[in-house]
Amino acid sequence: MLLATALALTACALPPRAPQDPTQPSWNGRLALQVEGAQAQSFSASFELRGSPERGELSLFSPLGSTAAQLRWQPGAAVLQANGQERHYASIEELSADATGTPLPLAALFEWLAGRAAEVPGWQADLSQVADGRLTARRSLPTPPAELRVVFAP
Repeated sequence: MLLATALALTACALPPRAPQDPTQPSWNGRLALQVEGAQAQSFSASFELRGSPERGELSLFSPLGSTAAQLRWQPGAAVLQANGQERHYASIEELSADATGTPLPLAALFEWLAGRAAEVPGWQADLSQVADGRLTARRSLPTPPAELRVVFAP
């Protein structure tokens, strides 16, 4: 799992964070992903999410605050920067599947964080605590099951 490796290998230096564009939606907090199954995997990180499902950026930070990975996307292209390397993908879905070992509903995540329902086959999001800065989404299909937990500043 590329992101878990990036989080484990990140240096301790605290890089400056890019200034936020006030015209773009943004969220920050902590997220955790757990993928069940024969090869169970999990990771957690602090995050900053900016933009939209069409064009955006997700930065993941180690417990010490250094950048572990940065995902950027736009129509027809997505880039993952981690461990001093840059990998290119055709879509954010392809990038998330390669980086985490399972496809993630990143487009729906923007809706869920805003407290709006978004249907994603196989996923069920619990939006009951979004106003308190908590979101849980579970995937039952396709297998293996996965759970995404997000704590953010509402």
